[in-house]
Amino acid sequence: MEQAKETKAQQKPAQQQPQDKPKSGSLFSSAVPAVVEEVVGRTGTRGGIVQVRAKVLDGPDKNKVLRRNVKGPIREKDIIMLRETEIEARSLTQRKRGKR
Repeated sequence: MEQAKETKAQQKPAQQQPQDKPKSGSLFSSAVPAVVEEVVGRTGTRGGIVQVRAKVLDGPDKNKVLRRNVKGPIREKDIIMLRETEIEARSLTQRKRGKR
């Protein structure tokens, strides 16, 4: 009788595993590497965001050049990881200083 309880206890954790988690064991979502080709300019209310042009290195959109907004220090030839490669950032508009 004790053996029957032990086998049920051993099977129970296997049945409680969530089914919606990826089977690879990774906690991160998939991302695609891209290399920064050009730093376009700074944006944001205080200039904390940098707009760059990046070339996708892998995945279905390989060799596609995207315009993306990046937060933090960035320079040319840096590699960034993109969660998606379908949406592009809007281009920066040149603002005239002194006029409102």
